[in-house]
Amino acid sequence: MAGTLFLCATPIGNLGDMTPRVVETLQNVDVIAAEDTRNSIKLLNHFEIHTPMTSYHEYNKVEKAKQLIGQLLAGQNIALITDAGTPAISDPGEVLVQMCHESGVPVTSLPGPAACITALTLSGLSTRRFCFEGFLPADKKEKKQVLEELKTESRTMILYEAPHHLVRTLEELYETLGQRKITLCRELTKKFETVMPTTIQEALAFYQNEEPRGEYVLVVEGKSIEEKRKEEIASWEDMSIEEHMSYYENQGMDNKTAMKQVAKDRGVGKREIYQYLVGKE
Repeated sequence: MAGTLFLCATPIGNLGDMTPRVVETLQNVDVIAAEDTRNSIKLLNHFEIHTPMTSYHEYNKVEKAKQLIGQLLAGQNIALITDAGTPAISDPGEVLVQMCHESGVPVTSLPGPAACITALTLSGLSTRRFCFEGFLPADKKEKKQVLEELKTESRTMILYEAPHHLVRTLEELYETLGQRKITLCRELTKKFETVMPTTIQEALAFYQNEEPRGEYVLVVEGKSIEEKRKEEIASWEDMSIEEHMSYYENQGMDNKTAMKQVAKDRGVGKREIYQYLVGKE
């Protein structure tokens, strides 16, 4: 029988957040795959865990995953840990998980700390609907595309950022999203944990004079439904009724359904749209 891959969440700062279940699992698996063995050895030593480690990181994630799958298929149990937090979130662990499913290897997750969720709950922004973007792409063209997509996002957005890129990212967010509420979180669960509810513009002004330090989680307010609605109304006003109808029909709506939606968008009765179109024939 194949072994099991255990996704083990580790503390993002405070060692007191390590769960007894994760400690027990790390003590009993055959091997621990760690993002940085030099970093993880400190954690293992603290909890007196002596299980052998092997490195699994961004630069060997495909080839090493094949090796680990072989070990799992041979019956070994393997624990995957990242430098901090939950494996497979903005992490090469997602590749290993995918390959496990493709190979029929059981995978289970031992829940625990995750910087994105910790920051969200501290942000003071809406938690009912949210999306996680992680780090913005390094490629300029791809980053621009992602930012354009976020421009109309109504859910609360969560991003990660390194200190040396923070000011530029705040500039890009302000250029694309405009003035929004934002909460900047750093040193989460640590002694000098900082949670800063502000606006993008005010955060930018602050960090242009203050050197950013530590890894950041940015929680950004989504576009309000009211604001999106106003923009939609403005765009409909720039269209003729015929163009408005074509917009929906090109999406596959039949004439009757398109007419109903056009009337709704414009705040009029469906009969009014019908009479207008009939009069044009």
